[in-house]
Amino acid sequence: MNMKMQSVGFKADSKLEAFINQKFMKLEKLESTITGYDIILNVDKSSTKDNKVVEVKIKVPGNELFAKKKSTSFEEAADLVSEALRTQILKYKEVKASK
Repeated sequence: MNMKMQSVGFKADSKLEAFINQKFMKLEKLESTITGYDIILNVDKSSTKDNKVVEVKIKVPGNELFAKKKSTSFEEAADLVSEALRTQILKYKEVKASK
């Protein structure tokens, strides 16, 4: 499994990286065929407090799952993305099982 994390416009500290790694590694318990993650952390230029953006693309055989969420902290945005991807993984497994 390959996990690439990129922080745009800032340097993510090791604590944040560890939190995000742990959060998305849990998704592998749902689907063992995940081959990689592309994670982008970004600070939106908006004037509101919910300007932390987390984008994640998960590679699975024959498909890519994607979620992007914005919140007041990267940790909260990662939680939201994780839940969105969890739902997508469960749907992916249903479709895969029905084939």
